[in-house]
Amino acid sequence: MSLYQEHRRRFLQVLSEERVAAIIPTATEKTRNHDCHYKFRPDSDFWYLTGFAEPESVLVLLPDWNHEDKAHSVLFLRERNKEMEIWDGKRLGVEAAPQALGVDAAFSIEQLWTELPKLLKGYEQIMVRTGNDEAFDRQFQSMLSGLRARARKGVEPPVAILDPAPWLHELRLHKTLGEIENMRKAAAITAEAHVAAMAQARPGKMEYEIDALLDFTFRKNGSTGQAYNSIVAGGANACILHYVENNAELREGDLLLIDAGAEWDYYASDVTRTFPISGSFTEPQKAIYEVVLRAQETAVAAVQPGVPTKAVHEAALHALVDGLIELGLCHGTREEVLEKETYRDFFMHGTSHWLGLDVHDQGAYTEDGESRPLAPGMVLTVEPGLYVDPENDQVDAKWRGIGVRIEDDVLVTESGHENLTAAIPKTVAEVEAACQANWESVA
Repeated sequence: MSLYQEHRRRFLQVLSEERVAAIIPTATEKTRNHDCHYKFRPDSDFWYLTGFAEPESVLVLLPDWNHEDKAHSVLFLRERNKEMEIWDGKRLGVEAAPQALGVDAAFSIEQLWTELPKLLKGYEQIMVRTGNDEAFDRQFQSMLSGLRARARKGVEPPVAILDPAPWLHELRLHKTLGEIENMRKAAAITAEAHVAAMAQARPGKMEYEIDALLDFTFRKNGSTGQAYNSIVAGGANACILHYVENNAELREGDLLLIDAGAEWDYYASDVTRTFPISGSFTEPQKAIYEVVLRAQETAVAAVQPGVPTKAVHEAALHALVDGLIELGLCHGTREEVLEKETYRDFFMHGTSHWLGLDVHDQGAYTEDGESRPLAPGMVLTVEPGLYVDPENDQVDAKWRGIGVRIEDDVLVTESGHENLTAAIPKTVAEVEAACQANWESVA
């Protein structure tokens, strides 16, 4: 059984318990400009259940609680078309889909709105996520109206439309062994890219050169591409949290913050490292870096099964506040700084988010209004940082424009955690050695 068949089996079990059918469309192609499209990327929920990357596809899942004569999984997809395949590439086609993907039946996507009412007959509830594709929503509503119009002829229409997210995204939050292996592969490629960037970055190069190196390293290793737009932020640009222009020159004496991760079969990694462009940290840079490193390592250590999710953030925050006080950037006791939130001038974001098919992956962070406990199979980032605004005249000039973030991808295990990205240099000594590794040959 493939990874995706197992996912369908698990979701069908949920659907059977809820006595509901599900309709999961993939993403639509997006226009980049005029008649050119962005590279297609399947919808994450659809990919999770199919492993199928063609556009114009819809998966229908029909639990057998009351319909043993019906197929469990039905895929609607494009027909083979020789002329279109000459222009746009090979298609799987309807005939090959059941064997290739393990679905029970397949139809042409052109038949969706005629076959769907037949497949949904007898189901009082349907799971379908609306709001992502206006055209799909209109056709779905039209189909429902048609079913309701036939009620007097004994055709019972669905009485409830449910969002699949609470059920499907809870499954996605708990990674299977196959998913974890995909994320390990993404992490290994990301590690190679970050180490290459440390060796190649030096004064006079441009941020976009390092951006290109990252992307090249991802793709040459078979990655499905960037998990998100890479951040390559030299100097004070690192104080812009989502800086993606990546068009400035790298300068002597500055730091370079890189937030970049590869995908493997669309499973994401998400890593940040900060390192000296000239090969060695200055004393102010080193002081801030070591505060962030201490906070990051403390937070990673806090990742344990049963620990509330918020505890990871609190561990990082407390360590950062202690460091800010030591450096003289915040004043008072830890409790006073936390109460007044003066630390937010330097640390203004959370420490973690779920990671998986989406870089900010699906899944609830709370249960019954409380921070949910971590459980084996969950993967989260741990990414504290400190950012000193270059225009902050309330602090000594030596600190201004320094931005440091350190981020790893951490799997919760039965006995603790596994840092999936631990191979990427992180201590001051490791980072400086990686930066100087190729200095003579590239200078």
